[in-house]
Amino acid sequence: MRLRIQHATHYAYDAAPSYLVQRLYLTPVNHEGQRTIAWKVNAPGIDTSLSHRDGFGNIAHLITVRGHSGVLTISAEGEVETSDTAGVVRGIANQIPDVVYLRQTAATTASPDLLKFAARFNRSLPVLELAHAVMRAVHEAVTYEVGSTHAHTTAAEAFKDGRGVCQDHAHIMIALARHLGLPARYVTGYLVTGVGASSAAAHAWAEIMVADLGWVGFDAANGQCPTDHYVRIAAGLDAAAVAPVRGFRRGGSGAEQMTVEVRVEIAQQ
Repeated sequence: MRLRIQHATHYAYDAAPSYLVQRLYLTPVNHEGQRTIAWKVNAPGIDTSLSHRDGFGNIAHLITVRGHSGVLTISAEGEVETSDTAGVVRGIANQIPDVVYLRQTAATTASPDLLKFAARFNRSLPVLELAHAVMRAVHEAVTYEVGSTHAHTTAAEAFKDGRGVCQDHAHIMIALARHLGLPARYVTGYLVTGVGASSAAAHAWAEIMVADLGWVGFDAANGQCPTDHYVRIAAGLDAAAVAPVRGFRRGGSGAEQMTVEVRVEIAQQ
């Protein structure tokens, strides 16, 4: 399947900063189930940016911006060809030991409620079967509700409320998986729901290490493993680690307002 993606992030400032540094995770990585046909990142300073593969196998850009005025826009667009691998991700270099993916972060630390929930799972099950059981349980326990949480909501907070968005489903699944001894990581990307459909937001899910298979994706928000309707961008320990755009500014005063526009659709073959 061929998917077309447009993703733009706009920053408006009360007073323009004199200096900005931004790290971008906006470029898809090729693997056995995904091939980039065309892709371009547009941003002030992108022509002189530093680009590298990090230890997680992600493609990162580091841009610096001086003296920018007006709205600052960072965008990415292109086409990606995908195939259904039942969620299995092969062909991405990963220099991080599996044990690192057992480390909880502030976003994934399990609360007493989550630990009680985790007790229902049979740890003696084969890893793939256990991971599917965790995904189904999170899907059933947490209602998908747009606007019910924010970027800094933790797995414990979303689980307690029983509602959240894809970021929260992924964090909750990762919290449970790590507690059960399964290396898990957070994945950012895109999802289109079907032929003739389009998506207006980015997406997120979890990946779990399964012996003899490698990393396997689990989308607890939708209760399924990723298919050819998904485009994978980057992976890390939690959402903050692989935010599409993250950085700092110097100078200027007042508030910063960010808006995001995403469009994902099935391209004509």
